[in-house]
Amino acid sequence: MEDTPLAKVRSYVLRGGRLGPGQERALAELGPRFVLPFEPRPLQAQAVFGRSAPLVVEIGFGMGDATAAVAAAAPERDFIGIEVHEAGVGALLKRIGEQQLANLRLLRHDAVEVLGAMIAPDSLAAVHVWFPDPWPKKRHHKRRLIQPPFVALLASRLAPGGYLHCATDWAPYAQQMLEVLQAEPALANRSPGFAPRPAWRPLTKFENRGLLLGHGVWDLVFERRRASFGPGDEAPVVGREHEQAEADAVPGKGPEVVARDPAQ
Repeated sequence: MEDTPLAKVRSYVLRGGRLGPGQERALAELGPRFVLPFEPRPLQAQAVFGRSAPLVVEIGFGMGDATAAVAAAAPERDFIGIEVHEAGVGALLKRIGEQQLANLRLLRHDAVEVLGAMIAPDSLAAVHVWFPDPWPKKRHHKRRLIQPPFVALLASRLAPGGYLHCATDWAPYAQQMLEVLQAEPALANRSPGFAPRPAWRPLTKFENRGLLLGHGVWDLVFERRRASFGPGDEAPVVGREHEQAEADAVPGKGPEVVARDPAQ
């Protein structure tokens, strides 16, 4: 596994919090089976899941509502959710037990270190980064997760044709995400700018509340270029997630954010 010298600026702050009895019970009973330890060597996904299947990584799953829904809707795929907060891990473990989600495993560790040490190059069908902390104050922008070095790392872990799907409800961060993703030569945008929300991405409670208040939400879907791609080539559609995506998508709401052509 090659080195990934990324700056050690954390995109999160660990906060203490009380666990509910259901979360504590899930951590104790289901944690040993479904929470993977961080190990500085490549993950053997086939051994973990007992089969060979497309592998999807979600970074920062929060309380896990959307993660559980997507995993339940795609039993033919395997999912690894990465989250640093214990309450979120406990909440998602509880859903794993309730819904019997055999195709989902969790890692409670820094995502940059996990992607750098445990995920092999060219191995992922998809990466989901939904509603990362926007760090709105200018002095905190360096803490934003979507930065050029990390995007380059993510692109290297995607298999050719695999996709990176980001979403945010913070307009300035959406614009930064678009600029950073467009500047990554290994990725190709599937849309002229921002993408409509794919119907298969569930609305979170937080997101739905924001939409009711008139807040905007912006999705971005970029794909790892195939070897034969040139700068002007169109990215291919991969996986069933993108079938009928344009017909079934729900546009985001909110103020227009102008997409820039990276060639200009």
